Amino acid sequence: MTFAESAGGGQSMPSPESAPKSRPRSWAPLLAVCTGYFMVILDVTVINVAVPVIGRELSASLTGIQWITDGYTLVFAGLLLTGGALGDRLGNRRVFCSGVAVFTLSSAACALAPNAPFLVVARLVEGLGAALIVPGSLALLQQAYPAPAARSRAFGLWGSMAGIAASTGPLLGGLLASTVGWRWVFLINLPVGTACLVLTLRHVARSPRHAARRLDWPAQCAVVAAVALLTAALNEAGRRGWSAPAVLAGVGLAGLAAAAFAVRERLARSPALPPSLLRSRTMIGGAVIGLLFNFGFYGMVFTASLDFQHQRGFSALGTGLALFPAVAMTMFASVLSGRLTRLTGDRPLVISGMLVAALGLAGWASSGADPAYPVLVAPMMAAGFGTSFALTGSTATVMGAAPPAYAGAASALFNTTRQVGSATGVALGGSLLATATHFNTGLRTSMAIGALAYLAAAGLAWLCVPAKPKGT
Repeated sequence: MTFAESAGGGQSMPSPESAPKSRPRSWAPLLAVCTGYFMVILDVTVINVAVPVIGRELSASLTGIQWITDGYTLVFAGLLLTGGALGDRLGNRRVFCSGVAVFTLSSAACALAPNAPFLVVARLVEGLGAALIVPGSLALLQQAYPAPAARSRAFGLWGSMAGIAASTGPLLGGLLASTVGWRWVFLINLPVGTACLVLTLRHVARSPRHAARRLDWPAQCAVVAAVALLTAALNEAGRRGWSAPAVLAGVGLAGLAAAAFAVRERLARSPALPPSLLRSRTMIGGAVIGLLFNFGFYGMVFTASLDFQHQRGFSALGTGLALFPAVAMTMFASVLSGRLTRLTGDRPLVISGMLVAALGLAGWASSGADPAYPVLVAPMMAAGFGTSFALTGSTATVMGAAPPAYAGAASALFNTTRQVGSATGVALGGSLLATATHFNTGLRTSMAIGALAYLAAAGLAWLCVPAKPKGT
């Protein structure tokens, strides 16, 4: 059975006034959503290789260079829950398209930036667009593919975009910066964003709106503060160390903001996330699993990139090619897991995926003081395969635990925890590399901690992920 055949009805039943005139082809919503999501995640990593060139050409200070990279991530992670709440209230397709438009226009502004402060502001606006795109992406896939088997395949391909973007970003950034110039790092978003917008408007049905639901602004501000403070503290931890006063203060303030959010949610008439969802073992367990496997995978990509470039002397292009085995496995694993979920349910896939990924990072950690690159290919393939193999089931778990009216908020919660996991993995990896007596010792310690995170995710999946998806 093909993907198109298993998708069956393709679209959920919209209200009569918003029903599309013709039934869209089943692949079109998936292509539209994944294009937008890939563009967002690519912008997290593609800039890293190009930013030294940007700094030289725009005469940016060290602080300016840091804000070019970190400002986007801070706004993106901090406003995800707000983007999800807006999608549920105003319609996920409307908010998704607005995000694509904001992202595309701000990318053009980045490409035309005359100086560093202008580029920093444009990157902040880009982060806003990303925060509007990502929560709606999962909600739109859930709407477009109501059949569990088709939905699982769609979620699997959606998830593989993150691994592909994370691993190919340095390759693409280095290639563009060294050939046509760093401005093309942003200019490539213009045709991609335009295509995404056209596909979405033509082939994705309008989403239901819940206009009566109020936006709980105090709760939104609290979660923005919590995520922004935590992300900033984690970024600083990689540079200053975990015991630095600024890092400890950031973590403490983030904890206070999170506590304020929890209190506000209990008292609010229209909470951003209903207390029943926050008490759901399936919902919270799936979100924590997302945090753990992003911690392991992005920590591996970050430390491996540093190892290949600074220790082995690979170029940016060579580093991207060296990471390709992990990239190739993410796509293969997402397709395979989407097909298997009908037979096995989500729990076995998440558990086995996390165990395979743990085995891969454990293999790297035990590979010796200075292993040859061919020795590392199998561990990278195992980590890429296992992470993507588990992502399909964990995504379906979180989205299946939420009622349709809160699909955007559930997607936002899942992606927020994943962003926190990514930031934590990168920060801890950088800190271990900076403080270890030998670079390889820090690298192997980072891989070992990543393997433990994968094992913890496997144990949590046994307790929290349903054995069979709903509707089968």
